[in-house]
Amino acid sequence: MSPIPDTLRRAVTEELLAWFVRHRRPLPWRSDRDPYRIWISETLLQQTRTQQAWPYFERFLSRFPTLESLARAELDDVLKAWEGLGYYARARHLHRAAREILLRHGGRIPDRWEALRALPGVGDYTAAAVLSIAYGQDYAAVDGNVMRVLSRVLALPDPIDRASTRRTLRALAQELLPRGQAGEWNQALMELGALVCRPRKPHCASCPLQAVCRARATGRSEAYPIKGARRPVPHYTVVVGLIEDAQGRWLLARRPEGKMLGGLWELPGGKVRSEEELAEALRRELREELGIEVRLGPPVGVVEHTYSHFRITLHGFRCHIQQGTPEGREGQDIRWVAPEEIGHYALARATQKLLAQLAQAPQGELFSG
Repeated sequence: MSPIPDTLRRAVTEELLAWFVRHRRPLPWRSDRDPYRIWISETLLQQTRTQQAWPYFERFLSRFPTLESLARAELDDVLKAWEGLGYYARARHLHRAAREILLRHGGRIPDRWEALRALPGVGDYTAAAVLSIAYGQDYAAVDGNVMRVLSRVLALPDPIDRASTRRTLRALAQELLPRGQAGEWNQALMELGALVCRPRKPHCASCPLQAVCRARATGRSEAYPIKGARRPVPHYTVVVGLIEDAQGRWLLARRPEGKMLGGLWELPGGKVRSEEELAEALRRELREELGIEVRLGPPVGVVEHTYSHFRITLHGFRCHIQQGTPEGREGQDIRWVAPEEIGHYALARATQKLLAQLAQAPQGELFSG
């Protein structure tokens, strides 16, 4: 790495920190340096905008005010508190890590890099954020906001989605941070990216780094950071069944913890194979997953939903069991639930949308063809 010019170093330390004093938002996790609150906030803020994370943070801390309360909670309760936020692995990792901290670290969040980094779900960014903000240690916390700011300041020509580029930016941030002020500096750089150096239409005229920003000097701020060619987003058709028993209860299945949306509850079903009809696919999935044959009613709901790396079209059918008793494959948890009790279960957003449609649809005539 070439030597950092003094003008750049001064701008990203003195001027940036002065700007942060004037413009920092009164976010709830900034009220103190409690490691637990900071850890929860930094986990929430991964892949989540600040305004969306804010109410979740307050509700989560109200429900689990201490690390011990989180560690001793049931996973279902943690997932329910997280419901609607997405990326549910974060909630599962928080729960597992809290239990590990309680068991191995006496209930105190570790203040050493190796011990903190070894916890479930704690990556380089989270470890650096907690150690710098809560414990005052000199680690640069490099998130998407920070990478965007530094890419523009340097007019970095390398695609930001390359691992080598990200390593370069992390090394640069570590070199730039003012010793003894890492916590404030990390927050200042992230705040700049959130409020001023935004992905689109950045407010360059009010940026404290405008004098040293190479992207601004070329008039092409929005051209940075450079990104590689975008891959096409896969699309899947998924079909699920609202299976009712004689008491009007619905059958829910819990997703395995090691898979996407693990620990959440959903209507049983799965992906439709190529050239397969919806009804045929649903019968096959329920036969394979639960060992049952069903009669299908008319379709009663369709939901379009986008995840981080793919899109789905989710179709729902009312179903009655024609043959067999439902049994989860490989010990999968299944449960009959009264419609009015569905709200007690942590459900993925697409499932929530479809259940709302299914609950309002007329039952119609069942048919077997």
